[in-house]
Amino acid sequence: MPTTLGETGGDTFSMTWDLGYLVSTAIFLAVLVMLVFIQIAARKFHPLLYWATIVASTTAGTTMADFATRSLGVGYPGGSLILFAGLMAVLALWYWSLGSISVETVSAPKVEAFYWAAITCSQTLGAALGDWLADSGLGYEGGALVFAAGLAVLVAVYYWTDISRVLLFWAAFILTRPLGATVGDLLDKPLDQGGLAWSRPLATAVIAALMIGCILIFPQRAGSHPQRA
Repeated sequence: MPTTLGETGGDTFSMTWDLGYLVSTAIFLAVLVMLVFIQIAARKFHPLLYWATIVASTTAGTTMADFATRSLGVGYPGGSLILFAGLMAVLALWYWSLGSISVETVSAPKVEAFYWAAITCSQTLGAALGDWLADSGLGYEGGALVFAAGLAVLVAVYYWTDISRVLLFWAAFILTRPLGATVGDLLDKPLDQGGLAWSRPLATAVIAALMIGCILIFPQRAGSHPQRA
């Protein structure tokens, strides 16, 4: 739901309200940076704050991906490669600096800063991949099915192999973003483009309400982490 919300919310600002990709990106990045600072400064886990920060990363990821693939003139392949390189650079710097990119180690401000940087890069790359596959001829339904199948494969790999759980986490996290992007586009694109022609602001409000309901209904607990030095 956060990744789908990021797609419809980002498109609401950049397309429906005609703010453009660059201005929308500046708005969402400012909100994201503010929420990340608050999240890092928090002394305990706050579900609404955490998920608000996730949503900020998905909306910023949507507009940044659109800016990279459309406004820079490099297309989906070029934009995706640039964003992939950015994600790999963040993960490499994180690993070089702290010796691990596992989310189980996110228990200090420096590690959490790397975490949110990697999350945002993952969201941006995933948004570009979702648009690329949907526009390649599969359509939004086909793209959603491909990414859902990819997640199902990762689940099987998780249960039946000993492949690195850290690698599987990041692979799964990246795949949730293009899945959300294709579902979001399916909801709000015009009928003649293969969408359901929902109003973007309406779709955003409905998804946000469903997400908040889930946060309030289902238990939200902080994970267990190693003790700080």
